Amino acid sequence: MDPVQTLTILAAALATYATRVGGYLLIKSMKTIPPRMEAALNAVPAAVLASLVAPSFVYGGLDVTVTLIVALIIGLRAHSLVMLVASWAFVIAFRHFSGL
Repeated sequence: MDPVQTLTILAAALATYATRVGGYLLIKSMKTIPPRMEAALNAVPAAVLASLVAPSFVYGGLDVTVTLIVALIIGLRAHSLVMLVASWAFVIAFRHFSGL
């Protein structure tokens, strides 16, 4: 492997580890978490999910976009596993019948 690639991977690993440890140490050093920080921490899962789904929604093609809309509608009414299975079946049927 190229030394530059190795150093890049090691630097990324070190940066990831430092942010995780830094966050842990910051939270551990506080006696109570301020309400604004708690609100920000509670928003992290939604932000991560949006950052993973949004590119697929925009650039994934018609089948992916329609399936994500169907998954959203089903997800508002049903459990996660039901949404997963129904969306999986929908995208397979959509691709089969549309020729994608």
